[in-house]
Amino acid sequence: MAKDILEIMKILPHRYPFLMVDRIIELTSERVIGIKNVSINEPFFQGHFPGNPVMPGVMIVEALAQAGGILAFSLLSEPKNNSVYLMGLDKVRFRKPVRPGDQLILQLAVLKQRGAIFKMKGEALVGDQLVAEAELMATIDSGKTEAEL
Repeated sequence: MAKDILEIMKILPHRYPFLMVDRIIELTSERVIGIKNVSINEPFFQGHFPGNPVMPGVMIVEALAQAGGILAFSLLSEPKNNSVYLMGLDKVRFRKPVRPGDQLILQLAVLKQRGAIFKMKGEALVGDQLVAEAELMATIDSGKTEAEL
């Protein structure tokens, strides 16, 4: 199930300059594939290697985490009443620099789910080249206090 930016903004609470997913091209109960178009207009390029702009690795990981959040939300019966929070990162590797004009393909698959905790394997590609990978753990939080439950 594909999603455009307007549908993504209904799911994720992030907004400019921290909304890092432009489109979802595939979404199933097991995996998500998203797109992040990397533009020279991104605010981080002003200070991250001026004259030789490279997308910061933490921003690539954030893009993976947001795509993973969309996957986790899709598995909830009432996603509007919940938030997904990143809990941990393992096996993070950066393989190639990402530059303005690149299109990041964000692929995540659920490795394990136990209750409200998800473990996902994420890969970021430019074309068919792997540029970054990580295992991410996330949790779903209703935002309700114990008294409200």
